[in-house]
Amino acid sequence: MSQSFDIAVIGATGTVGETLVQILEERDFPVANLHLLASSESAGHSVPFRGKNVRVREVDEFDFSKVQLVFFAAGPAVTLSFASRARAAGCSLIDLSGALSADEAPQIVPEANAQVLAGLKKPFQVSSPSPSATTLAVVLAPLLDVIDLQWVNVTASLAVSAQGREAVTELARQTAELLNVRPLEPTFFDRQMAFNLLAQVGKPDEQGHTLLEKRLVRELRQVMALPLLKISATCIQAPVFFGDSFSVTLQSSSAVDLAKVNAALEDAPGIELVEAGDYPTPVGDAVGQDVVYVGRVRSGVDDLSELNLWLTSDNVRKGAALNAVQVAELLIKDLL
Repeated sequence: MSQSFDIAVIGATGTVGETLVQILEERDFPVANLHLLASSESAGHSVPFRGKNVRVREVDEFDFSKVQLVFFAAGPAVTLSFASRARAAGCSLIDLSGALSADEAPQIVPEANAQVLAGLKKPFQVSSPSPSATTLAVVLAPLLDVIDLQWVNVTASLAVSAQGREAVTELARQTAELLNVRPLEPTFFDRQMAFNLLAQVGKPDEQGHTLLEKRLVRELRQVMALPLLKISATCIQAPVFFGDSFSVTLQSSSAVDLAKVNAALEDAPGIELVEAGDYPTPVGDAVGQDVVYVGRVRSGVDDLSELNLWLTSDNVRKGAALNAVQVAELLIKDLL
């Protein structure tokens, strides 16, 4: 591509932001000038890009008219604070925080609903869904042609990196303390995380659902264009640094043809189907990879209209940073 673009990344020192910059370089994204932005606490740090160390500056002082596209890879509060400034400057944006509504910034997963981009106007404002919703959408999209989907039940075992670098550090510290037979005092998590499973990620509402679970349901319905799809979601915290895993049950209105399901998954972009009898894991397969791994494809024990799957993917890379860059690639190819 002969044209290049001035790009900004907000949250450049976070786990997702750093990975996003890395992927921009790996995929030879046509960057003319790269502006790395963060809070005042992180300003002054540097991030490597194309053989140089790019200095991180404060987002508060940035003039968005200098760039054509900005990635918001920080928290929802940052997006809400600066998205309007970016729009006013004529800058297109891709938000990864979930702060913006579907009407403001539609959720995009290129393998599932890239066609939505064609109906948007400049400056473009789109969202990259949560890693969980992205992973599920990549797998569900090709299956809609071979099953009549009635409902989805998912248990998401999430890596601690979903909660940022502080959570990763806490799991490492807890693990070291326990292995060295030292007293454990949880700080980031409210109880022992190492060698344990926590039944929820975040605080539940009055009905017992967490914000992450509700976000997953909302975003998956929007990406799949199935606003009435019944989805049951449980997010648990697993003692894993990187890589989410999902136990998924899909209910069809009729008996599932496993041969057609396997063929659809085999041919779909962004998916690596693991052969029968084997299964993928986050550490052994998904971490550092650009695909969603699918295994244990099987019917229900007593119900042939039930389809069970096991999924795993790199939550920071495939679920967040790569999806956002893939969206950006579509924007610059056809629209910017």
